[in-house]
Order: sequence, then C-alpha cells, then structure tokens
Amino acid sequence: MDFKQLQDRALRIRQMYSEVEMKKYGKEWTCEQIVQGFVSDVGDLVKFVMSKEGVRETEDVDKKLAHELSNCLWSILVIANKFGVNIEKSFLETMNEIETRISAK
Repeated sequence: MDFKQLQDRALRIRQMYSEVEMKKYGKEWTCEQIVQGFVSDVGDLVKFVMSKEGVRETEDVDKKLAHELSNCLWSILVIANKFGVNIEKSFLETMNEIETRISAK
C-alpha cells in the first residue's frame, strides 16, 4: 500500500467516525477535539514505550505498541488533511532539510 492509499484509508475511517459522532452527539468532532484525541494516543504510546524500556508492566506490549503507533499515524494523516497540509510532501521536504543539516556537520 502506498502513502496515498494509507491516507485515503485513514480519511475513510475518519468519515465513519464522523457518522457515528453525528448519530451519537448530533455533531462531529472539531479539529481541536481530533488533536486532543491524538494527544491522548501519544500518552498511551509513552506508557507502552516505558514498558518496552522496562519501567512499566504491560501485557502484550508489542501488540499494544504497534496499535498505538498506528493510531498516532492515523491521527496525523487526518489532522494534516483537516488543515490542508500535504503531509507526504511536507515529510519529504522536512527529511531533506534534516539530512542537509546533518550532512553539513
């Protein structure tokens, strides 16, 4: 699956969430609420990294870590789309900038 397919899939899943939110709350989450959900996922990610580093105990930590990384990627793809950011282009540009800066040292 290429990057565009990943992003399209993430946006289809977000649309499904929007439909559930409309039925349940009468409105869909705002961009701010989506970012707040992402922050919550990052908090969970930190806990699983701590488990991998041996300072917390978590059953099935590898599976949970992979799941949370995927949740975070999903959130980033959705947030980028919500704010009109071409995340693939931006990622490549940012990596080029970092590579150039590191190579210069």
